[in-house]
Amino acid sequence: MDIKLIAIDMDGTLLNSSNKLTERTKKAIAMAKEKNVEVVLATGRVLKSALHYANLLNLDSYIAACNGAILVDNKGNDIYRKPINKKKLEKIMEIGHDMSVYFHFYNEDTFFTRTYVKEIVDYYSSSNGKFTGQSIDVDIYKSIRDIAERVDLDVFKFLFIDNDLDKLIQLKKRLGSIEGISISKSWTNNLEVMEEGVSKGRSLEHLCRLMNISLNNTMAIGDNENDLSMLEIAGISVGMGNGAKSVLEKVYYVTEDNNHDGVAQAIEKFVL
Repeated sequence: MDIKLIAIDMDGTLLNSSNKLTERTKKAIAMAKEKNVEVVLATGRVLKSALHYANLLNLDSYIAACNGAILVDNKGNDIYRKPINKKKLEKIMEIGHDMSVYFHFYNEDTFFTRTYVKEIVDYYSSSNGKFTGQSIDVDIYKSIRDIAERVDLDVFKFLFIDNDLDKLIQLKKRLGSIEGISISKSWTNNLEVMEEGVSKGRSLEHLCRLMNISLNNTMAIGDNENDLSMLEIAGISVGMGNGAKSVLEKVYYVTEDNNHDGVAQAIEKFVL
C-alpha cells in the first residue's frame, strides 16, 4: 500500500516513557518525509506542546491537538477550531467539582485548574516541569464564574483524573447527561471531554479532503481509546505494544512498545 500520510499519537506512542524522541524514531520520520509522506501529529496534548515536538522533528505538516479540537498548519495558523460551548463548559466544571474529581483543561497554550496538585502542576509548569521549553503556563482559577465570564478564552479539552475507577464510571454517566459533548480517555485513570464531533478521526478525514489524499493511503499509530477514531478509518492501523487491549484488538498491526521504537518500526515496515 502506498502510504502518503502518517498520523501519529504522542503520549505512549511517539514519545517514550521519559517524554523523549529517540534517534531511531527521528530518523524514520525524516526518511518518511524524504519520500514525500506527510507526517501529522494527532495528540490530546495542548497545541503549544505539539508545536514544540513538531519543531524538534522538523515537521512541516499539519497538527491536530486536543484530540482534534484544533487543527493548524505548519506555521500554527488555524485550519479549524472547535472549543467547548460556554454553557456546556459550566456544566462540566460543576459536575467535576460536585464529585470532587481532579480536573484541568486547556486553551492553546495554558493549563487551567482550581485544585493545586504539585506533581501535576510541576509536570506542566513552564518553569520547572517536564514541559520546560514549551511555554506551557499554569492558571489557578478561583471559581467557575471566573472562567465562564472570560470572553477571550476558548477551552478545547478537559482532562479528569482519578484512580477510583468506579468513581470515573459514575462521572462518565453524569457527564453523558450533557448534550453536545464528546467523551474519551487516554489512560485507565482519566476521562477527556471535548465539544461534540471532536475526534482525531474527524481531523484525519478533514486533512485527507484538504490534501486530496485517500484514507486508504494513510497510516495511523496510537495506543489508547482516544486514538480509535483515527485507527478505525486509516488504511493501515497500528497499535503500540504498550497499548490498551481494546485498541490492540482492533488494529491491523501491533508494533513494539513506545520504549522500543514502536513508531520507527512501523514506519520502517510500511513506508520505508
